[in-house]
Amino acid sequence: MTALLAACVAFQLNASMLSPALVTMGKELGADQASIGLSQTWFFTAAALFSLVLPRLSDIVGRKKILLGMMLMMGVGSAVAAMAPDVTWLFVGRIIQGVSGPTVPLCLIMLRSAISNPRKYGTLMGFVAAVNGGIAGIDSFAGGYLAEHLGFRSIFWLMVVFSIVALLLVLFLAVESRPAAGTRMDWLGAFCIVLAVGSILTALNEAAKLASSFSVGTLILAIGLTAVAAAAFAAFWSVEKNSKQPMVQIVHLRLRSTWAPLLTTTLAMTGIFAVINGIVPAYVQAAAPGFSVNPTQMALIILTPYALLGWLVGPFSGRLAPTFGYTKMLRIGLLGSALALAVIGIGGLNSLPLMIVGAALLGILYAGTANIMLNGLGVVLSPPGNPGFLPGMNAGAFNLGAGLSFLVLPSTLAVLSTSVDMRTSYFVVVAVGFVLTLASFGASFLIPKPVSAEV
Repeated sequence: MTALLAACVAFQLNASMLSPALVTMGKELGADQASIGLSQTWFFTAAALFSLVLPRLSDIVGRKKILLGMMLMMGVGSAVAAMAPDVTWLFVGRIIQGVSGPTVPLCLIMLRSAISNPRKYGTLMGFVAAVNGGIAGIDSFAGGYLAEHLGFRSIFWLMVVFSIVALLLVLFLAVESRPAAGTRMDWLGAFCIVLAVGSILTALNEAAKLASSFSVGTLILAIGLTAVAAAAFAAFWSVEKNSKQPMVQIVHLRLRSTWAPLLTTTLAMTGIFAVINGIVPAYVQAAAPGFSVNPTQMALIILTPYALLGWLVGPFSGRLAPTFGYTKMLRIGLLGSALALAVIGIGGLNSLPLMIVGAALLGILYAGTANIMLNGLGVVLSPPGNPGFLPGMNAGAFNLGAGLSFLVLPSTLAVLSTSVDMRTSYFVVVAVGFVLTLASFGASFLIPKPVSAEV
C-alpha cells in the first residue's frame, strides 16, 4: 500500500497540481491560455495511448517492472517541462509524463492480485483511487502557492522529487506479478489501436481550431486523420480476430461489461474534469464578473475542499461498493455530480460561497464516489484470463475524457466569448458539462453488475 500510494500520488501531481498554475504558466512562457490548455490535452492524450498498451504488457513482463518504468519516465518528463524555454518544450515534457497514464489502474490490479476479500479490497481500493481526485487538497494548494511565489517551474521540480521517491518505494516494497508470463505481446494489434486512438484525438484537436479560425487545410487534415483512425481500428479488429494470442479478444469487445464502463467513464470525465480543473479556477481568478481571487486563495477555497472531501469519502464509498453495489454507488455519484454542476452554473457564477459549495459537492459525489466506482469497475469487470485488458482500456477512457474535456470546454468558451458576455459564456460551458454528465449517468445503466466482487 505504501508503494502503490506513493506511485499514485506522484502521478496525480501531474494533473491536479498544475490546475491553479495554468494562468501563471501562460504568463511566464508568453503563451495564451488556449496553448497552455492544449499542453494539458496532449498530456492526457499521451496518457490515454500508453494506457492502452502498458497494463497488458505488464501482465506479460511484470507489473512492478512496468510501474518502475512509468515512474522513471514521469521524472524525466517533469525535468524537461521544468527547464522548458517555451511552450513547445512544455509540450514535449508533458507528453513524456504521459507514459505514466495507467498508474492508478495498474496499482489497483496489483492490489487486486494481493487481496481476495471483497470488503477489504473495496476499502483499500477507495484509498488508492481517491488519490485520482487529488491528494487531500494539499497538491492544489501547494501548486497555487508555488506558482504565485516561485513560478510554475518549481511545481515540475517538485514532481521530479516525488517521482524519484515513488520509484524507490516501488523498487523496494512492491511485489512482482506476471499472470500472463510466457505469452507473446500482440505488438501489431497494439500499434493499430494506438494509431486509431491517436489519430482521432489529433483530428479532434485540429477540428477545435476551426472554432476560432476556419481553414480549408485544417479541415482537410481533420477529415484525413479521421479516415486514418477508422482504417486503423478496422485493421485492429482484423488483427485481433485472427491472432493466436490477441491483445484483446473480439468477444470481449462486444460485451456490455467492456464498452459500457468505457463509454460512461469517457462521458463523465469529458463533462466534469475541465470544469473543476480549468473552467472554475479560471473564472474565480478572473476580474468581474469573476471574483479576482489569487491562485493560492483559489486553490484553498475551491480545489482543496474538492480533493480533501474526495480523499475522505473515497474509502467509505469503496467499502460500501461490495455490499450496496458498484453500479448503484456509481449512479448516485454521477447524478449528484450533475446536480453539483447545476449549483455551479446557476448559483456559483454569481456567488463565491455557492461556487465553493458546488466544488465541495463535486468532491464528495465525483472524486469520492463516481471516480472510485469507475476505477473499481475497470478492475472487477475485467476478463479473468486478461486482467490488464479492461483496466488499461478504462485508464485510456479516463485520459481520453480528460483530454476531450480540456479540448471541448475551453474551445466552447473561446467561441462564445467573441459573441456573448463572460458570465453567459461560462454558464453555457458548465451547462455542456452538465449535459455530458447526465449522459454518463444514462450510460451507467448499461453496465452489468460485477457479481464476483459483491457480497
